[in-house]
Amino acid sequence: MTSPSERKFSVWTLTAMCVGSMVGAGIFSLPQVFGRATGPFGAIIAWSIAGIGMLMLAFVFQSLSERRPDLDAGIYAYAKAGFGNYLGFLSALGYWSAALLGNVSYFVLIKSTLGLFFPVFGDGNTVLAVATSSVLLWAMHFVILRGIREAAVINTIVTFAKIIPILLFIVFVILGFRYDVFAANFWGGAEPSFSAVASQVRATMLVTVFVFVGIEGASVYSRYARNRADVGIATVAGFLGVLALMVMITLLSYGVMPRTELAGLRNPSMAGVLEALVGPWGTLFVSAGLIVSVAGAYLSWVLLAAEILFSASKYDTMPRFLSKENRNGVPANALWLTNIVVQVFLILTLFAQSAFTLALELTSSMILIPYLLVAAYGFKLAWTGETYDRNPAGYRGEFVRAAIALVYTAGLIYAAGAKHLLLSAAIYGPGTILYFMARREQKRTVFTPIETAVFAVAAIGAVVAIAGIATGHISI
Repeated sequence: MTSPSERKFSVWTLTAMCVGSMVGAGIFSLPQVFGRATGPFGAIIAWSIAGIGMLMLAFVFQSLSERRPDLDAGIYAYAKAGFGNYLGFLSALGYWSAALLGNVSYFVLIKSTLGLFFPVFGDGNTVLAVATSSVLLWAMHFVILRGIREAAVINTIVTFAKIIPILLFIVFVILGFRYDVFAANFWGGAEPSFSAVASQVRATMLVTVFVFVGIEGASVYSRYARNRADVGIATVAGFLGVLALMVMITLLSYGVMPRTELAGLRNPSMAGVLEALVGPWGTLFVSAGLIVSVAGAYLSWVLLAAEILFSASKYDTMPRFLSKENRNGVPANALWLTNIVVQVFLILTLFAQSAFTLALELTSSMILIPYLLVAAYGFKLAWTGETYDRNPAGYRGEFVRAAIALVYTAGLIYAAGAKHLLLSAAIYGPGTILYFMARREQKRTVFTPIETAVFAVAAIGAVVAIAGIATGHISI
């Protein structure tokens, strides 16, 4: 049996968890996504806003890991410590849902990419595609059951493996960069004006957030860190490295082909950009890189999903059965529940093409409220002065950074609109049954008066969302 000390993660492993969580499928689609929405000028503004906002959120994770070292699995524990049991539960449920639904999309995307070369896989939703995905799902499941440390080592190796083709792509695009093409794309095909650029930037804001989902990877695994300070270092270092990669991929692609051609590329659009420079082998090269990248991102996310259920159960917010560990220290029941739900959604892709789109929409929606609650807790600590009496260093800077992160995450929810909030409620409302189970086990009152109001809003939103999807009033 592996001892607890042997299972501790170094700062490099934590950084790899953070990078591995962020670098998944989204990075390979950036040329097409940005080409469809804006030109280089709008992209620079969008990445600047997202970079500052998400960097402030990364700093909040860093400061919270140092000021509240007693809280493990940060993204859930911070919400509970700051705003009570039910909002802590909703944060855990939202994060877990985003992780498992994202894994569904990863499997479908891998098979869709293989469909470029083997038509039997179709768009990732054929019988063979689902069967193959299911085999991979349960093979990885049993690898993880052997030990978190073993899975983390695999994740570290895969993270380096998937960064290599991305770096090579950047080198080829720099060599083939044409300034005249970049200049022609600069304003995104619109007359230079504030309103035109603002509209283009709004069209990219949620995309820039979704590609950074996973920034909290090191924080979620804080209980495994050799040194608590390593959690913050890994979060900031991982974020800055991934931001640099994404900005270069986006902006350099504008110097390869016209924006309208970028917008029309099939995803993974990095393949089309590289093919324009080096020929057909570019598609094969990027497709291979995507498969490695998505496989690594899946491993990171299934680990994160199981860990968040386990930690929530240990803190009496999820049912007790989810806190069971096997002899290798793996949260086995949480892992089983996660992968069973992933398997159900994989089967659903056989019967409805919209199931894949729904998974993507829900993945995007579910992460916004957990991020908002983390930023709000960081701001609350600074506002009330809690923990600053014994460690006042850096108060002013942390207050400003938390305030910016709070405004940014609240603005994202506003930008997402009512549709995304309703889609979130469709999970939050029914998912509250797990909270009822946990509170009954503990023989405690289920809700406080304020929490009753929050649940009522979630329940009403769930009814409206499900009815809207069923009647076609909410498109997905």
